[in-house]
Amino acid sequence: MELDGAVAVVTGAAQNIGRCIALTLAGEGCRVAALDLNRELLGQLPGERLRAFVCDAADPDQAARTVEAVVAEHGRIDILVNAAGWICSAPLYNLLDRKAGRHDPGLWDKALRLNLSSVFVMGSCVAEQMIRRRTRGVLINISSIAARGNAGQSAYSAAKAGSNALALTWAKELGGLGIRALAIAPGFIDTPSTHSAMSDERLREWVGRIPLRRLGSAEQVAQAVVFAARNDYLTGTVIELDGGLKL
Repeated sequence: MELDGAVAVVTGAAQNIGRCIALTLAGEGCRVAALDLNRELLGQLPGERLRAFVCDAADPDQAARTVEAVVAEHGRIDILVNAAGWICSAPLYNLLDRKAGRHDPGLWDKALRLNLSSVFVMGSCVAEQMIRRRTRGVLINISSIAARGNAGQSAYSAAKAGSNALALTWAKELGGLGIRALAIAPGFIDTPSTHSAMSDERLREWVGRIPLRRLGSAEQVAQAVVFAARNDYLTGTVIELDGGLKL
């Protein structure tokens, strides 16, 4: 795919990995629709090729209206990057909390809504537009190596595994129409959300288990997105960008 002039939708674009992806795609010449719930941070995105949309990607009505607005402005959508997400850490049963040890169902619902439902909803809305306009586009889900199963992250791991499964399923369903689908599964990336999810000591322990002995960067994830979008024979796979770490 030629990125110069392509139309891209990026969810979770106001900060962290999603922001870097949106800016990188704009730098490659894409016209980017940057979606997020954080109106203030969206307003800080620079560049003429970026247009901000306040949108809850997990809400079917909001997602459909936003996608229709992007198509009305640009005529099509070539790339969807589902980067919206939320790191949720909680064990199935907390041995230190005898009164309320079981995993909070509210956390489960929130983790699946932000990390999986948003992917499904946006994927269905954008795929519909691609099919109707016969656009040979690509759907890219930002997953996580936690999809393999990470102790203490039942909800997050389940959601990211679901995100991978959606990408593989869409690749089979839509490939005959020229639409590609894949997932990118980062490992430990140097973002504020990663640092807020665990203590510095715990993060150092994880870094010690990474063969490259360092965290990845949001820019490296964004470059993986650029590669995936450009390569028209890449579909139905999960790109693991983890520095060699295997859970």
